[in-house]
Amino acid sequence: MPHPVDHVPPAGALGALAFQHVLTMYAGAITVPLLVASALHLSAQDTAYLVSADLFACGLVTLLQCLGLGLGLGRGGDRGGVGIRLPIIMGVTFVGVMPAIAIASQPGLGLPGVYGAAIAAGLIVLPLVPLVGRLRRVLTPTVTGTAMLLIGLSLMGVAVDWAAGGQGAADYGAPVHLLLSGGTVAVILLVTRLGTGFLANCAILTGMAAGYAVAAAMGLVDFSSAAAAPVLQLVTPFHFGLPLFDPAAIASMVVVLLITLVESSGMLTMMGDMVDRPVTTRDLSRGLRADCLGAVIGGLFNSFPYTSYAQNIALVNMTGVRSRFVCVGAGAMMLVLALFPRLSALVAAVPPSVLGGAALVLFGMVAASGIRSLAAAGLDRSREDLLVVAISLGVGLIPTFSDRFFAAAPAALAPFTHSGVLLGIVTAILLNIILGTGRATDSAFAGESDIHNQHVPAPHAGHAGG
Repeated sequence: MPHPVDHVPPAGALGALAFQHVLTMYAGAITVPLLVASALHLSAQDTAYLVSADLFACGLVTLLQCLGLGLGLGRGGDRGGVGIRLPIIMGVTFVGVMPAIAIASQPGLGLPGVYGAAIAAGLIVLPLVPLVGRLRRVLTPTVTGTAMLLIGLSLMGVAVDWAAGGQGAADYGAPVHLLLSGGTVAVILLVTRLGTGFLANCAILTGMAAGYAVAAAMGLVDFSSAAAAPVLQLVTPFHFGLPLFDPAAIASMVVVLLITLVESSGMLTMMGDMVDRPVTTRDLSRGLRADCLGAVIGGLFNSFPYTSYAQNIALVNMTGVRSRFVCVGAGAMMLVLALFPRLSALVAAVPPSVLGGAALVLFGMVAASGIRSLAAAGLDRSREDLLVVAISLGVGLIPTFSDRFFAAAPAALAPFTHSGVLLGIVTAILLNIILGTGRATDSAFAGESDIHNQHVPAPHAGHAGG
């Protein structure tokens, strides 16, 4: 008998379970491209393409992680392999959102600068995968918790603007926008409180769908872009132009990817324990290589760095179905969904007020999970750790409150100085080294989840994934 992880369920059950995984990750997957598109003021057509590209890359990287690829590098044949071959769903991470926006906002870079940085960072970090264990001494729970908190706080301004109707809207703050955003939050709360199992795990998506339906009934949704979109369209590499390789942009993405790898190591280890297939050092390296190649794939196909999704790990825990081929099916579904631009155009047409209501909850949960991680790190027992967090938060919030603070800084440093998340992370790392604080343990990291993965409430039948 094969291990349950390697068991292939009947086609009907596999399809239904795979679709559950797609629904569970969908709200998180589409939020990042919508965030970037909104910040860069992209057209509805380009926004829809970003959504399609994200789904396409999600599918590719999920297949890579679940099926694995033996590259045959090094002794033993499998040491250079890619993919942990566990039931993992890969999706774009929030860690890179603000750095990506900072890079894309620089004159002469734009989205090609983001994609070039992602490709280069993935290739640079790939050979460093065996050193991730040592990175835990620097990227401690204090550092990663600070990063989570900063990401949530930095993105909250975007959520507020969306909830009020979108930045630059003629009727910004109109009662109808506040009612739609508030109603979306109310539905999310009701589903979280009254729903069970799978439904509770899709609270964000359910709230967005309800808000979307109400807005459409009120005539507040513009379907013209969806109607004009082609029925089928392939996602092609370099849609927005050939990648640009800027040293500062690459350095910022390297930091993003290192943070992601440390977070992923805990997630993958937890999944191995959950499905009774303990993760060895070699297994972990294979999984983290998939993260690195995920950044490369994201850059090639007009998307962003990828990591494992905690909400889908929670779904595995809830259903008890441990087959990785269910996640393979989900990856295949995402590839198919990416071929239908009208679906992506419908997603891009979500009214800002509805998106803002969901984002208020989502980004608030990211910040709250950062606070939880900091509490678990024992701030109440260490004055030095508290100082690291205090200074890092202060530095990290500078770009949020003053866009001219670094006006005299060299333009080459813009990807760092314009991203409060990176400023805060780098500050926390340096202070952590100087003060020798926050010694990490494997158990501390095993309970953490990726910064992106905190927004979907865990199922009632066993919490997993942070």
